[in-house]
Amino acid sequence: MSAAKEEILARVRAAKAAATTPTIPREYRRDDGRSHDELVTLFCERADDYKAEVERVDAGGLAEAVAAAAARHRAGRLVLPPALPHEWRPAGLELIADSGLSPRELDRLDGVITGCTVAIAETGTIVLSAGPHEGRRALTLVPDLHICVVGEDQIVGSVPEGLARAAAVVREQRRPLTLISGPSATSDIELQRVEGVHGPRRLVVLVTTAVGPARS
Repeated sequence: MSAAKEEILARVRAAKAAATTPTIPREYRRDDGRSHDELVTLFCERADDYKAEVERVDAGGLAEAVAAAAARHRAGRLVLPPALPHEWRPAGLELIADSGLSPRELDRLDGVITGCTVAIAETGTIVLSAGPHEGRRALTLVPDLHICVVGEDQIVGSVPEGLARAAAVVREQRRPLTLISGPSATSDIELQRVEGVHGPRRLVVLVTTAVGPARS
């Protein structure tokens, strides 16, 4: 090895030994100061901005609201997570509990009904974590219609708050997170919006006062 190269490598080793990990300031806002009623209203507005169909529904009317949404989109066959509450399941539709359906089988169905883990008002985002009321990721990526029930108590203000609420199931149960902000869409090609590229083209969000059992 040449003396010059040896000297350069020695300097690199010395620099690495003297380096310290910088402290990164984390001074971003972690809590939202708005009232919960304001957050619920904001979430509905932001989700609507993203072209989701948003409806506020009384807890006792969820099955009827799901049936109405399915009728609007001519969706007669809906897949659902096996643990979806019975009071969310409308009569008069063909409801198929997921038992590991293949992507091809899911693609033949008209839509899916799920709950969620948390919703973020500031961005109009719904967070799914593959919980019992949400099912595996494929359920909400393959069918063309997603009807999602969001409890008002699941709505938080900011992204840090939403991720903090979902963090426990990620750490403890190693679940994947899916973040949904409106129907699937992209504007990558010539800035033209195309819907349904990476998931459902149609998203119906039913915001209700109560969602029943915990989704953990």
